[in-house]
Amino acid sequence: MTVDLERRRVELVELRARISGAAHDIVQDGVDSSELSSSTGDQHLGDHASEMVERELDEGIEENAEELVTAIDAALLRLDEGAYGICARCGKPIPEARLDAVPYAALCVPCKQLEESR
Repeated sequence: MTVDLERRRVELVELRARISGAAHDIVQDGVDSSELSSSTGDQHLGDHASEMVERELDEGIEENAEELVTAIDAALLRLDEGAYGICARCGKPIPEARLDAVPYAALCVPCKQLEESR
C-alpha cells in the first residue's frame, strides 16, 4: 500500500478545521437566534416547538461533529505512531479507496461491517 502520509495529514487537519468551524457556526447561530426569539415576548406555540426541534437538531450536529473531530484526532495520532492505514482490529492494510472516502477510518470495511452488525 502506498499512502501519501503527508497528503493524508494535510487532508485530516483541513477536515478537522472545517468540521470544527462548521460546528462553531451552528452553535453561534443557535445562540444568536435564541437571543432574538427570547426577546420577542409572546411566542406562538408552533414557533416555540419549531425552535426546540431546531435546537435539538443543532445539538445532534454538534455532537456528531465532536465525534468526527475525535476520530480525526485519533487518525492523526495513528499517523504519528506509524499505524495509519492499518486496521485496528485485524491488522491488515486499509484499502486506499476506503481512506479516500473516510480518511479517519480506523477499521477496514469487513471489520467495520462486523462492528456495525453487533
